[in-house]
Amino acid sequence: MAFGIALSGLAAAQTDLDVTANNISNSETTGFKQSRTEFAELFSSSLQGVSSLQPGSGVRVSSIAQQFSQGNITNTSNSLDLAVNGSGFFAVSNAGALQYTRSGAFQTDANGFVVNPAGQRLQVYPSIGAGTFNTSTFSDLQLQTGQNAPSATTTAQTSFNLPANAAQPATAVFDPADSTSYNNATSLTVYDSLGAAHTGTLYFVKTATPNQWNTRLYIDGTAVGTGAPPVFTQPLTYSSTGVLTAPAAPGTISYGTYTPATGANALNISFDVSNSTQYGNTFGTTSITQNGYTTGQLTGIGVDNTGVVQANYTNGQSVALGKVALVNFANPQGLQKLDGTNWSETVASGQPVHGTAGASGFGQLQSSALESSNVDVTSQLVNMIVAQRNYQSNAQMITTEKSLMQTVIDMAR
Repeated sequence: MAFGIALSGLAAAQTDLDVTANNISNSETTGFKQSRTEFAELFSSSLQGVSSLQPGSGVRVSSIAQQFSQGNITNTSNSLDLAVNGSGFFAVSNAGALQYTRSGAFQTDANGFVVNPAGQRLQVYPSIGAGTFNTSTFSDLQLQTGQNAPSATTTAQTSFNLPANAAQPATAVFDPADSTSYNNATSLTVYDSLGAAHTGTLYFVKTATPNQWNTRLYIDGTAVGTGAPPVFTQPLTYSSTGVLTAPAAPGTISYGTYTPATGANALNISFDVSNSTQYGNTFGTTSITQNGYTTGQLTGIGVDNTGVVQANYTNGQSVALGKVALVNFANPQGLQKLDGTNWSETVASGQPVHGTAGASGFGQLQSSALESSNVDVTSQLVNMIVAQRNYQSNAQMITTEKSLMQTVIDMAR
């Protein structure tokens, strides 16, 4: 009887040592979660047995419980290195089969897909435009390595002050080459539908009417407007307190179309001048912006703490490629361990619950960072000593039982 009990103790202690060895060997594995050996007593009885007289039948390993405590977050220089600070797993596709991991060491493959070292593709919620995402389905994250298409200028916003004490120009006939035919001018860069840049210049001419100015628009030195030659002007009128009164709200003006020589579509730019004023004796432009941009080259990938993956371009534009999907389980300890610090769902784990970083029940996402193993090597070394002593004690029990059996045999001789 004692032989069997001691053998069960040896087997249990050996399993404990195996688990401890696996924890220590993975102490530097990104996203690894340590395990703990849990034991249960073996007890045999019969209908006639009296439990108070039963010594027990040994021990068995009841569970090797995974410990999903948070590992330390270590900063890196790779924006595709991701760490979850809190609950949740990354979802990766292994040839279409979903697996789950806490290891966020991702990179791109030859086709631009974001993958882990095993080539499994990171899953995201696809972008459907306007900063929204389809959270009902997963898709592989693929980086766009091509150029970002240009966008033609359609609107411009200008803030300027015209001098209230200005007199009419000395030269009555407007000529952009003659600075005596206008009072002030300001310039901006605009873009056509092919991404080519053009210089737009607004000229301001004081009229004989009090508080009134005429404006003209030239692009690349060519007048924008109607007629032959184009002489289209737009008046600006201010109140006695210097506030714009015409054009009326929303305070926009348009000069007509301009056809670039590049073969691009004609430009028709609406100028917002609602913030212009007529004060004092000084002309000044405080801000001037427009909504067009040229062709952009990819400069990098960024991931914010909610998981939105953005491609950044040289033209200042950012394009959302997707939102990193996080998955959680009612019972993470019920997950099936797989190679590569991955897990798969089981009946014991429950169905996966889909979510996003920062949502209820999910942790925050950190880019350029990795979660270290949660193994405490010092405590594992202590566990190793305890398991070793348990093993030695059970081995000694077998030796003792052997000596007792030998004594009985000697008595029978």
